[in-house]
Amino acid sequence: MGHDHEGRVSRRRMITGLGSLGLGGLVTAGDTGVNAMVDTASDPETHAKADALFARARTCTLAPSTMQGPYYFETKAFRSDLREDRPGVRLRLAIKVQDGKSCRPRPGAVVEIWHCDAAGYYSGAEAESRDAMSGSAQIKIDPATKFTDMKPSDRRRYLRGAQIADPGGIVRFTTIWPGWYPGRTVHVHVMVVVDGDRALCTELMFDEAFNRQVLALPPYLQHDKPRDTFNGNDPMHKDAMLTHVTEDGDGFLAVIVLATDHRDR
Repeated sequence: MGHDHEGRVSRRRMITGLGSLGLGGLVTAGDTGVNAMVDTASDPETHAKADALFARARTCTLAPSTMQGPYYFETKAFRSDLREDRPGVRLRLAIKVQDGKSCRPRPGAVVEIWHCDAAGYYSGAEAESRDAMSGSAQIKIDPATKFTDMKPSDRRRYLRGAQIADPGGIVRFTTIWPGWYPGRTVHVHVMVVVDGDRALCTELMFDEAFNRQVLALPPYLQHDKPRDTFNGNDPMHKDAMLTHVTEDGDGFLAVIVLATDHRDR
């Protein structure tokens, strides 16, 4: 697994040097070359598998919108490999962003993802997520709940990052299969920024057959309590959030199409 701390720092410094633009502002400023600074998230064989899955995932239905959750903050970490030192089953994730009306790809859209590690902890919020895991703190999970961007409580940034969509509207990440914590099924948070606006906040989920297969392996087995929430009883789950998944070497590949209703300025 890559340990590219210095590379990430230098990229963040360069991005910050462009001005305090945020994820959307960077693209609005016209810097679509940031992808060239990050590692390739997959090889040609995986790209071919992704193309086949995208053909199955084709849709023009608007992606379901959700709250951003309590652990979101902009990292400005433009990179494809998010794993850092986190152990877990490798997950390659390909996301295609398109316009919900025309079905055309949205190149240049910024896609940011974040999720917990195998133990259920979020970087930048390890103390908070540890309390939630232990049950000493309860987070109200309700689709109507509103959360604002949090102020990170630690300096860790694993399993967080952003990419800029290519001409086909696609971004690719390498991460690990997410773990779980009480009250939620296995999920990945996604923020899509178009023309500087937060056009979509949603979640990605996985068929329970794959969840059972992965969570039966170390390091996911370290949980001392059984899962209490699955896709069927998760308050945020919608079928449209399910990714199309296939085995990919020693890990998995998951793809999804996200259609937004954002209108060009």
